Amino acid sequence: MKPGVRWEEGELPRSPRVLWVTRIFPNRVEPLACAFQRQQLAALSRCCAVEVLAAIPYHPGVSLLGERTRPGRLTAVPERDEIDGVPVIHPRAPYLPGAGRVLAPVNAPLYLAGLLPHVPRLRGRFDVVMGAWLYPDACAAALLARLLGLPYAVKAHGTDVNVVARWRSVRPLVGGALRSAACAVGVSRPMVEALTALGAPRERAVLVRNGVDRALFRPGDRRAARRELGLPERGRIITFVGHVARPKGIHELLDAFEALGAAAGEPGEPVHLVVVGDGPDRRMVELAAARREREAALRREERGRIFVSGQRPLSAVARHVTATDLLALPSWAEGTPNVVLEALAAARPVVATRVGGIPDVVEPGRTGLLVPPRDVGALGRALREALARPWDERAFAEAAPPSWEESAEALRRVLAWAAFGESGRAAA
Repeated sequence: MKPGVRWEEGELPRSPRVLWVTRIFPNRVEPLACAFQRQQLAALSRCCAVEVLAAIPYHPGVSLLGERTRPGRLTAVPERDEIDGVPVIHPRAPYLPGAGRVLAPVNAPLYLAGLLPHVPRLRGRFDVVMGAWLYPDACAAALLARLLGLPYAVKAHGTDVNVVARWRSVRPLVGGALRSAACAVGVSRPMVEALTALGAPRERAVLVRNGVDRALFRPGDRRAARRELGLPERGRIITFVGHVARPKGIHELLDAFEALGAAAGEPGEPVHLVVVGDGPDRRMVELAAARREREAALRREERGRIFVSGQRPLSAVARHVTATDLLALPSWAEGTPNVVLEALAAARPVVATRVGGIPDVVEPGRTGLLVPPRDVGALGRALREALARPWDERAFAEAAPPSWEESAEALRRVLAWAAFGESGRAAA
């Protein structure tokens, strides 16, 4: 039987001591990074002992780069910290800048080299190692677990499965790590299938869905949220939340929004676009917003506006989701984006691409609409339809994702199975 469902009703697995290895975790310089993993580990730490090795990229001379590059900025991150009650160590992991696909295999042993100085103090303190990104994190975690004499688990998220793990240069390394892992965790059914295709034994591949903060993401007063955020109370709003970059479909979204015109709303009712996030294409979105404002002024007409909010803390993201009429996420590739789960928890329809785990959580016609990636025409038609049709709040209640506490408990059981196997049957 698969991990997570091995125990009979009423039985609880013993809680393991977990060493979590990842590069994608918030820190003092990037406190808003990877909010989903921060929330999951905060919840997991309330039901078992967790410590995080969150590696910081390093190469000689990086301190001289200052604020000009991300590695330069990250030199200010302390070696030890505590985030939401979770102890965090930030090892400096050497890497090759711009290694690309060909030299990518070098980064896993370099990563491990950054972890080696911490091995002596880690011995005897943990029951299982979790590598929380397929490459290089999970591969380095597998080597670290071998040095510590521990079993290890692997958790995948999206791009690591759908893009990086498929590179010819790293696929054998990922396959080896998956085959030897005590279990491999995916956050959607398509991701679990992808993990088995990459090498995870089917009996050790398990689904553990991500959760949401149900205190923040719940049905709420749309007009009040707009007033709080300084957004127009009149008209309809489409909201994008995520990394503002081409692979997230931001160019297609802008083109589809431009094509909507007044036909998307009631007569005389403007449709606005709100972009929440940061990334390399943020300036492009800001220029499109300014151009739209100028054109409206020249024509002396009321037009839907583009608002660029930038990267925001989770509480502000929740208010943006409450304020919107629909969430748009036209990514080229995805895992199961947490913002989609958060929109569903807030009873807001989702227009997204039919990629990754999105079809596993969005039911077309009931909780949203799905389109092919990179198809501006289909995206525009879906946005128009989603704004025009009524949505049944009961459908969102039925599709609501688990809370982080529920997700963490499911993950705890999987990690206990990975650590103890059948001997994990004990009172927690």
